[in-house]
Amino acid sequence: MPIRALNAIWGGVQGLGIAKPELTAESLVRAAKRQSGLDDLGPDFETTTTRDALARLLGAVEDEAQLHPFGRAVIRGTLVGALVTRLELTQLSKDHPEIPAMPVESPVFIAGLARTGTTLLHRLLGCEPRLRPLLSWEGLTPAPLRGRSVAAGAPDPRVGRARLAERALRYMAPEFFAIHPVEADGYEEDVLLQDGSFMSPTVDATLPVPRYSAWLHEVDQRPMYRYFRGLVQLLLWQRPGTYLGKTPHHLENLPALLDVFPGAKVIVTHRDPARVVPSFCSMMAHGRRLFSEDVDLLDIGRQFHTKQLRGVTDAMQARRDLSGDSFIDVHYADLMADPMKEIRRIFDFLGDPLCDETVSAMEAFLRQNPKDKRGAHRYGPTDFGLTRDQLDRDFAAYRDHYGISRED
Repeated sequence: MPIRALNAIWGGVQGLGIAKPELTAESLVRAAKRQSGLDDLGPDFETTTTRDALARLLGAVEDEAQLHPFGRAVIRGTLVGALVTRLELTQLSKDHPEIPAMPVESPVFIAGLARTGTTLLHRLLGCEPRLRPLLSWEGLTPAPLRGRSVAAGAPDPRVGRARLAERALRYMAPEFFAIHPVEADGYEEDVLLQDGSFMSPTVDATLPVPRYSAWLHEVDQRPMYRYFRGLVQLLLWQRPGTYLGKTPHHLENLPALLDVFPGAKVIVTHRDPARVVPSFCSMMAHGRRLFSEDVDLLDIGRQFHTKQLRGVTDAMQARRDLSGDSFIDVHYADLMADPMKEIRRIFDFLGDPLCDETVSAMEAFLRQNPKDKRGAHRYGPTDFGLTRDQLDRDFAAYRDHYGISRED
């Protein structure tokens, strides 16, 4: 496996006395300032909430994550990159005060559990030119490269960086693409824009950090959503449109999402949890092997069974108190049986016309991207210490509430 070879080399290098990558707030901030040439992380960075979030994240990574050498380097690079994005957002907001004043009008968010058809729906809706999804290369580098002008019609140099990252992931974990395609110019999850808050679910999902995970569920997520909104404004300043977002994390935080994005429309997807939970566990197991050689499948099963049950329970409770006009429910079985019927229903909910050109683009996408195009994703509940009966029992209230059909 390529990662094992890299770890062997890295371990040998460290054996020669070269220090392992440092994971302290001070070293990360220094690296980000040096890399960007900027100095101001913004007033939000100095708040107790953000400083506490970063300290908790780093403490959990050191004490609980069991990183291998390559994983440690990747985490450091990711956190430095998140700080660089903070520095760039702060500077651009000073230079262009119209950025923090940008309206975010009627954004659309897909907020279902992972593995419920959210990626297919995201990519179909992105065929509509008025909707403006996050592209993978934008998520990795949201701010324009300083001092680099791009000629009209020329590719943005940030795309090249993202393609390099895509090739690296294909080399290190080719099987991951059968689970979740990661393409430089494809659409990506909002979590890429939430990492700089240090309250993003990325670390929670990719590393065993139970102490941090528990704190993340209890803490008020509005500071994270305010930071996320600032980056959405930065993206809309570069390419206008109606923002189209997606991540399962929204499902757990509907009050915060609608508080920070008033007028948002939320598409909630549903699927048989007995298929969803093991599938997500499988995706997380593959992801964790990028960072650690000690991947406990039973621990993953316990964690994400709890997390996904908590997510749907929190969402059901929140929707009792929020306006029903903000939500539409889409069932995976219906989406798979007749995608365009569900798309028309969604456009009626959004109050937008669905033109012939968009329909043609969506139908072409469906023809070109059949199910399992990138390989079959094979998994089972017993791989993660779960059973069908247990999942049926624990998610019974959720299934009954939304009339979710069983997949055998």
